Amino acid sequence: MTRFPTALHEEIAGLSRTFLAGHPSVDTVLVVNSCARGRAIPESDLDLAALVTQAASLDEMHSLELAWRQHLDGQGAVQQFCRTSPFAQVHIDIFNGSFQPTVWDDGGGPDDFELAIGNRVAYAEPLGKPGDHYVKLRRRWLPYYEDSLREQRLEMVRSTCLFDLDHVPFLVGRSLHFAAFDWFYKAYREFLQALFIARRRYPLSYAKWIREQVHERLNLPELYKALPPLLSVSRLESTELGDKADTLRRLVLQWT
Repeated sequence: MTRFPTALHEEIAGLSRTFLAGHPSVDTVLVVNSCARGRAIPESDLDLAALVTQAASLDEMHSLELAWRQHLDGQGAVQQFCRTSPFAQVHIDIFNGSFQPTVWDDGGGPDDFELAIGNRVAYAEPLGKPGDHYVKLRRRWLPYYEDSLREQRLEMVRSTCLFDLDHVPFLVGRSLHFAAFDWFYKAYREFLQALFIARRRYPLSYAKWIREQVHERLNLPELYKALPPLLSVSRLESTELGDKADTLRRLVLQWT
């Protein structure tokens, strides 16, 4: 259930719903991210999403977002909200419910396919009664997508992760330590993506809420203990990063 951290969050969500629900292309207005999960604090952004019908054009979706922004700009509650913190913002995503898996080329990954389904369908909270399109999306994508696609994506993400880890010792050997770290962190996020695909669970993020996701949602406390030390590099210009790549490779093989 949605739990807004302040009355301003709740008021602006209500203003947005009232405005958007009057548009003929809008199927369902959603609260997403921290507020939807009851994890928001008073300084948190308010993140919303509006699901439109599949017949809505890209121009119509863009015009709807602009109209929403213009509507909120004149609201005193929004101005007051944005003064509460330098980071307080109101965001909205207009989407039509089309989730298309990508095929990665060299350098691809991680992507937002599972993230989008998770945050907009699995973990979102409708403001008011959900529309027919949203109900159909939940039937289509929950509890998880079909095994044939899952197997394809798991193999793609897993193999890319291992390939990216191969770059790390090579770059360390050339004293390109910052580039090595860049490839390592990419592989780290791909490991998280593969971990969730392997367990048929939609993620929240590959950069935030890692403890909540791995320790609590996946119930893997021992694995979580191994993750923070991977990003704790005491000497970047050393062979340490190569050793951490070996550790992450073992985790990939063990957990995915």
